[in-house]
Amino acid sequence: MAYDKGAIYGSASIMKQCDVNGLHHSDFPERLIYGIKGFSFVGLCTSMEEDDSYTKDGTTDFRNKPAIKKETGTWRACPYILGTECCERLAYYGINTNLVNYLKFRLGQRNVVAANNVTNWSGTCYVTPLLGAFLADAYLGRYWTIACFSLVYVIGMTLLTLSVSVSGLKPPCDKTNACHPTGSQTAVFFVGLYLIALGTGGIKPCVSSFGADQFDDSDEHEKEKKGSFFNWFYLSINVGALIASSVLVWIQMNLGWGWGFGIPAVAMAIAVVSFFSGTRLYRNQRPGGSPLTRICQVLFACFRKFNVQIPSDKSLLHETMYKESAVKGSRKLDHTEQFCFFDKAAVETESDRIKDPVNAWSLCTVTQVEELKSIIRLLPIWTTGIIFSAVCSQMGTLFVLQGNTMDLHMGRKFEIPSASLSLFDTVSVIVWVPVYDRLIVPFARKHTGHRNGFTQLQRIAIGLVISIFAMLTAGALELVRLREVKRHGYYELEHIPMSIFWQVPQYFIIGCAEVFTNIGMLEFFYEEAPDAMRSLCSALFLTTSALGNYFSTLLVLIVTDISTRHGKPGWIPDNLNYGRVHYFFWLLAVLSMLNVGFYLWVSKWYTYKRPIVFTI
Repeated sequence: MAYDKGAIYGSASIMKQCDVNGLHHSDFPERLIYGIKGFSFVGLCTSMEEDDSYTKDGTTDFRNKPAIKKETGTWRACPYILGTECCERLAYYGINTNLVNYLKFRLGQRNVVAANNVTNWSGTCYVTPLLGAFLADAYLGRYWTIACFSLVYVIGMTLLTLSVSVSGLKPPCDKTNACHPTGSQTAVFFVGLYLIALGTGGIKPCVSSFGADQFDDSDEHEKEKKGSFFNWFYLSINVGALIASSVLVWIQMNLGWGWGFGIPAVAMAIAVVSFFSGTRLYRNQRPGGSPLTRICQVLFACFRKFNVQIPSDKSLLHETMYKESAVKGSRKLDHTEQFCFFDKAAVETESDRIKDPVNAWSLCTVTQVEELKSIIRLLPIWTTGIIFSAVCSQMGTLFVLQGNTMDLHMGRKFEIPSASLSLFDTVSVIVWVPVYDRLIVPFARKHTGHRNGFTQLQRIAIGLVISIFAMLTAGALELVRLREVKRHGYYELEHIPMSIFWQVPQYFIIGCAEVFTNIGMLEFFYEEAPDAMRSLCSALFLTTSALGNYFSTLLVLIVTDISTRHGKPGWIPDNLNYGRVHYFFWLLAVLSMLNVGFYLWVSKWYTYKRPIVFTI
């Protein structure tokens, strides 16, 4: 790092003042005494005790003043955030869990069309977070992004409820329960559905990061609690999902869709109230400006300096001389050796030296370059989440259609809706989160020495392996089911005499895999993201769910096209008793095995980011 003479000022007086206050100047890192201009150490030395009462990660309170540690953040603020997430997820899963049945029985769509519409909508719900994340990181901040998009979410939920309950908007059905929707009725339903997708785009990428912002990274005691926050955050998601997949699905199938969609709308309204209730306790990160602009500046600068030599002494690369990074709301990042081509953007040429102020499109800081490197390093890990998400998406589509063909009775009179079986995925998560947090982590910590038991990359890998067994189990069950159909000639029977509860293991295994992979990725993408790009990187993680759903749609279309040639019923016909769904599950198992191999290869060369923390 190059320092000019003007940066070295008043060091003797700084040392003298520190000695007067009982602090020897040698207690300060050299880089803090020399090479930093515009920063007064006199006030710092005389008010060390006072400064400790504020967070050191740049967070502010609701008045936009420095956040006071004892009055804001940590677990005192988290209940409001977790409550918001629980209610929002209840609303989302209240729609998503049984949507395939509404499309099939109320809008009259065929199995393949209904399944694809569900995965397309679910995928969109995980693409819109890119928009919300960009606005949060660049302009609005996470608090106001959540607040604004929550209102859009409530409007979408209200319109959806009206479309299934108000006469004229809901599809008319005859005495045989066959419904005949008009084009306008279908359109109103999908407008409400996609307004929800837009609303969730501002909440999904921000809530987990906003919750993690409540813990100061520069405070080791608070930082240690952050890992537990992600576990309990994911637990709150699944509490909402549990209610949705059990109570709400039963209401939809027995009391009507008006009540079944109206209750999630009320839950979303409660989520908004819960979020605003904690306003005075929140710590807020300032938006750092457009992350896309900073990335483009690095790319433009390094290609402009294509022929410039990178100095062997990396300290000569350009970096701001202040303690704070030039990127608002971000800590400085130390230089890493990977992708050294981009270091050209931080090489100071003769033309750069005579410019004041420095043109960011010509000369970038090391921190800005490292931001781009961090994103590039995340991408290979990110791609491995797509197949995993495709596996998880089967719970809302083919698992439900498979369950529709089985005996739904629980006791003599009560029938459980097939979509409600997803509650066992939720139960699995609710069981495994505390087991992981309280038992597995302490046990693993003794053997690995890592404070979290496993590294985030190890945790993700374990979940990817477990997901393979979920698909093998689902395929094996379908093979057994088809053998029963063939043996007894049940081809035209709507529900064969085989209990739906045989599906429980495949749901439970996926739940276990989620605890390892999804929570691991959630924490990994937050921790490895540049400070001013955390919402964007959380959204990047969420897009794996979108692409997983889209990939599942594409796979279904390809499989259907190939398997229905020459008049064959195909792997996924309307009557699954003539189908070969187990082939599809096993295809996903094979793809998951290949995915694990690719993940192990790319994770070997991953380099963790190295923030520069100034401590006194």
